[in-house]
Amino acid sequence: MKKTSLHIPVLTFLAAAVLQGTQLTAQVLPTIESPVFRKDTCNILTYGGKADGIALNTVSINKAIDACNKKGGGVVLVPAGLWNTGPIVLKSNVNLHLQKGAVLQFTDDFNQYPLVEGNWEGLPQMRNQSPISAEGQQNIAITGSGIIDANGDAWRMVKKDKLTESQWKKLVASGGISTDGRTWYPSAKALKGSQLKNPGVIEPGKTPAFYDSVKDFLRPNLLVLTRCKKILLEGVIIQNSPAWCLHPIMSEHLTVRNVTVKNPWYAQNGDGIDVESCKNVLIENSTFDVGDDALCMKSGRDEAGRQRGMPTENVIIRNCIVYHAHGGFVVGSEMSGGARNIHVSNCTFIGTDIGLRFKTTRGRGGVVENIYIKDIYMKDIPGEAILFDMYYMAKDPVPLTGEKRDAPKVELLPVTEGTPVFRDIYVSNVVCNGAEKGIFIRGLPEMHIKNIRLENMVIQANKGIDCSEASGIAFNNITLITKESNPVVDVLNSDNLTFNKLLYKDGADLLFRIGGDRTGKIAITNTDASKAKQKIQYEFGASEKSVSLK
Repeated sequence: MKKTSLHIPVLTFLAAAVLQGTQLTAQVLPTIESPVFRKDTCNILTYGGKADGIALNTVSINKAIDACNKKGGGVVLVPAGLWNTGPIVLKSNVNLHLQKGAVLQFTDDFNQYPLVEGNWEGLPQMRNQSPISAEGQQNIAITGSGIIDANGDAWRMVKKDKLTESQWKKLVASGGISTDGRTWYPSAKALKGSQLKNPGVIEPGKTPAFYDSVKDFLRPNLLVLTRCKKILLEGVIIQNSPAWCLHPIMSEHLTVRNVTVKNPWYAQNGDGIDVESCKNVLIENSTFDVGDDALCMKSGRDEAGRQRGMPTENVIIRNCIVYHAHGGFVVGSEMSGGARNIHVSNCTFIGTDIGLRFKTTRGRGGVVENIYIKDIYMKDIPGEAILFDMYYMAKDPVPLTGEKRDAPKVELLPVTEGTPVFRDIYVSNVVCNGAEKGIFIRGLPEMHIKNIRLENMVIQANKGIDCSEASGIAFNNITLITKESNPVVDVLNSDNLTFNKLLYKDGADLLFRIGGDRTGKIAITNTDASKAKQKIQYEFGASEKSVSLK
């Protein structure tokens, strides 16, 4: 049988020029290979499927996939209807196609999800089997216009502060457990798991009985594709995951196109897509509205990630929309294998806690480099529009009402293999209408964030720029319209910074606050400092020798 392509040609593009210093350098985007499938179709009705919302179709759907695979591949058709099912396993050369009106509803019967060895937040862990998974398969797809719903509300713990009073009362009345009146757990096993440190981590001494005792806590990711090649996700709506929605790991040639990913905003660990240690990825024309990070790049955690040594690389993200999320485009925090050669363009973030979010912490290690971002449009960002932070605390980016957070202790430590690196990142053409802070950069004393170029931006925010422990940062043609202006720009223990064509509101109380005895070589050019009531204030050992104002 002749194979036919799903109208997806091999993608090779030339990116728009990216400014490096004063020179324009063309960036060649990576090539992503697309899967092709035979025309043969296996209808799940043929294998006993029943769309009454009651019958369990696990066997029927998996039989159809097996039969299609054995015949050399093709399409497994899920017709319109409500299809109740347990876990589905994809196989090579199979396109699982959901017709318009098809709802693939995964059961809330936890007994249908056996515990399996998997990976969670960058570490090998026991998890409940994912609703949809594949391992070591090639040429696979999920396409169509239907809905995949993983029944995540049955699995997730929920914080009271993220619900209205009526929603909270209804949730508690539904069953489950709430011992402190602040967090609800669906079962005793889920509560027990929450009280232990890394209960799912695979390590000597843990028995099957132990893992079973915390089974409900070990929530599955909706879709996990491990060591697969040539993957297509197109058209479908994917929603209500127990944990992360989409999790390709150690896979190559992934295309995500015209997909909608949804999770409730209160969903713990409710990420949109986590691309982990993958190579050659295209995500385009897709929409995310989720409970945690939306478009997230990862590569393993701490020593385990460094030993794996597989960066996420050669990624294109374009023409995507993100609504609620902890971050629109995100790198980290589990990026111990590194991330590089990533191109993001023409994306819109509306209401995401943070817009562009780069996060890590000591112990991770890994190098994040060669990231090119342009044409980003943001609105109503509760936190920072752009954030680089090496003090990630594994908490929601925006504190809940009444939550108190202390600033991290700043100390100089030796550089080790666990010291993370952020460098060579270029961001241009950003418009943000509303944020708590425009730009936040915070490196480590022993490892500055290095060589970041930020240019051509108009940012409306409560606060302007906060830059500490950074080197070689260029701010070019930045307009800051801030409510607070004392200062507009705050610099601490940073060097080799340039501010060229910085525009700000007339009458600012203080334009620059320069602090730290390790601060030096701050160049301010083509900027009218006379519009501020005070141009520069020096403190904590900084002096006029630190700054050149021309």
